[in-house]
Amino acid sequence: MIELSAFAALYIFMLAAFTGYEVIAKVPAILHTPLMSGSNFVHGIVLVGAMVALGHAETTAGQAIGFIAVILGAGNAVGGYVVTERMLEMFQRSDKDKKNNKDGEAN
Repeated sequence: MIELSAFAALYIFMLAAFTGYEVIAKVPAILHTPLMSGSNFVHGIVLVGAMVALGHAETTAGQAIGFIAVILGAGNAVGGYVVTERMLEMFQRSDKDKKNNKDGEAN
């Protein structure tokens, strides 16, 4: 098995963080909702992976880390859906707008 040194792991993490920032920073505002929905799908896969890892954990430390991973993954997925729902509500007409539109059509 390949073993990474701490320096190599930090280097990979920094590259991933920089690449993620550069990709997200250039996304137009109109595309944030579809991207959030897609990322929620990825968070669901991460949650399933955390549950599988927790199921295969043999030590107490492994079970604790797996449990924390499941909790954080579930919170991340649920939070993503909440944010997506709030963003989609911004594009819906309010009751006041619907009423004004109907009154304008009747005249």
